[in-house]
Amino acid sequence: MLSIFKSTPEKSARKSTLRWLIATLAVIIATPLAIWALNPGVPPGGNFNLSGFSLQLPIGSPGNPTIIPSSQLEGDSGYENYSYFFTESGDGAMVMKVPGSPDDTGCVTTPNSTHCRTELAENSSWSPNNAPNREYATLYVTKTDPTQYGTVIGQIHMDASVSTKPVIELYCDQYGDITAGVEQTRAGGDEVFTYLTNVPLGTTFTYEIKYENNTLVVNINGNWYTLSTYSLDAPLSYFKAGNYNQSTDSQSGPSDVHFLSLSIVH
Repeated sequence: MLSIFKSTPEKSARKSTLRWLIATLAVIIATPLAIWALNPGVPPGGNFNLSGFSLQLPIGSPGNPTIIPSSQLEGDSGYENYSYFFTESGDGAMVMKVPGSPDDTGCVTTPNSTHCRTELAENSSWSPNNAPNREYATLYVTKTDPTQYGTVIGQIHMDASVSTKPVIELYCDQYGDITAGVEQTRAGGDEVFTYLTNVPLGTTFTYEIKYENNTLVVNINGNWYTLSTYSLDAPLSYFKAGNYNQSTDSQSGPSDVHFLSLSIVH
């Protein structure tokens, strides 16, 4: 007996289209910030919501790098610097560049660091005991410094009232290895490094850093990694994202990071 539900080419085509639509919708719903077409003709603030960030640049005076507040970053007339922070003319990515080490390039650092950066920092701190606390990014790295773990492309930093150290730094090296470095104590200097995965330079990938309910988790391209926070005990923290070059006088080199999306959820 023939089934009344016998498939036909037309039905099969409709089913395939429906499955594709359902899958596409699921991706859009699951993505905190969908990547729409970026406009290469505007500064980064015209494509990205930078209202919650300030920007540190590798220029200024020794120990006092230039900081651009969110009010100057936002919108189609926002801040742009074609040496360090600008929109890529091809794909509209937000480009962050650092020339190398202070000794070799004269770039400027903070009093608590010997490395230069072009990096966005969240304006407000939050408790890791609360939820949600999540940073999402889509990016590709074209060049990293030649140090062991490479350039920091995202991090959580402890509030200045607690420590001058990060909670976690997400590194990308010149071979595309992605490594998480987590401090064990608030005093710092005891970072534990965990290899996560490899993404070839120039390849687009996603990361999520989540620190909520006192649990630290990193996601790279859909793969989850839960990391110990040792004795940090949920310090007040804030997110950072960008290009934190780790070059020293013996290992110097520029770094170049391109963001296609960046968002924070609390």
